[in-house]
Amino acid sequence: MDVEKVFHMAGGNDKTSYAQNSFIQKKASDMVKHITMETIQELYCEVTPRSIGIADLGCSTGSNSLSLIKDMVEAVQGTSREIVHPMPEFRVYLNDLPTNDFNSVFKSLPDFYRDLKKDKNQEGPNIFIAGYPGSFYGRLFPHNSLHFIYSSYSLHWLSKVPPALYDERGESINKGNVYISESSPPGVSQAYYNQFRVDFGLFLKSRSEELVTGGRMVLNLMGRIGQDHVDRGNSFFWEIFSRSLALSVSPGTEIEREKLDSYEVHFYAPSRDEIEDEVRREGSFEIGKLEMFEIEREVKNGESRGTAVATTARAVQESMLRDHFGNGIDLDNLFNNYGKMVDEELGKEDIIPVSFVVVLKKL
Repeated sequence: MDVEKVFHMAGGNDKTSYAQNSFIQKKASDMVKHITMETIQELYCEVTPRSIGIADLGCSTGSNSLSLIKDMVEAVQGTSREIVHPMPEFRVYLNDLPTNDFNSVFKSLPDFYRDLKKDKNQEGPNIFIAGYPGSFYGRLFPHNSLHFIYSSYSLHWLSKVPPALYDERGESINKGNVYISESSPPGVSQAYYNQFRVDFGLFLKSRSEELVTGGRMVLNLMGRIGQDHVDRGNSFFWEIFSRSLALSVSPGTEIEREKLDSYEVHFYAPSRDEIEDEVRREGSFEIGKLEMFEIEREVKNGESRGTAVATTARAVQESMLRDHFGNGIDLDNLFNNYGKMVDEELGKEDIIPVSFVVVLKKL
């Protein structure tokens, strides 16, 4: 499966779209927004560029991305006035994979510009916004063209399913699981970790070429607390997903069984040590902050927490599931089952996945 050609958040604005089911991602961004704003203000005070280049890597669709860009612009505006420096112009690059629904983002631009000028007597700054399709596991932008890079809830998605998960016959060594679980062979966790190291190292190397010296990155990604890959956080939710998937694939055919056994997610939740080790190994950045945070899973409109988890998961996983299983899977049934199973487990124990916010400065 070619992740770059297939993977995308559910587009549009209907009830199963990412735009309608990304409140968990929004809350994660909001929880560390003060760190993001402090970092871009610190950068601006140090460099005071006349034209500031900002990239949002993994911008996805919906209002989340432009909302944060608005906050960044206003933060720099405020700092510019405080230090009595001419207002910079803003070059904003919104990046995601080519299959992303960029149109929905662009349709929000008139409201974005209108909100920036609301209740302001002075003329607003010049802001030039462009879409930049492509994988961030490689070069995207010209050399030394960016000052600030932001990425939220994207870097836990790998560039591909680790090839080492499949034997010489192309069969999965992790049958019955879509991710690392207690029943996975030892080689599974190593395969995922190795792929993370390759991908994250390439991400850092690519960004070091694109950022100016002293440029900053703020990265939010899911992770895990300790060295054990099987935890009561992100890993456990994938275990529940594996069980619900087994119930939802059309039974009775060998083809469907083979498809079920071969479905693996291109996800990895690193530990703090793994992030630090890779930053040190690549060598282009120093770590300014590396903090762990937990997101309480809020519900909306009286729905259960399991339903909230399931609708969010569907908005993220639907494109991959449809490509892999075709008509052999009932997605409504799958995510109904998943929501019920999550509710059952959360009734026994309050399971809260952890995330990390990382602030990096280019040396």
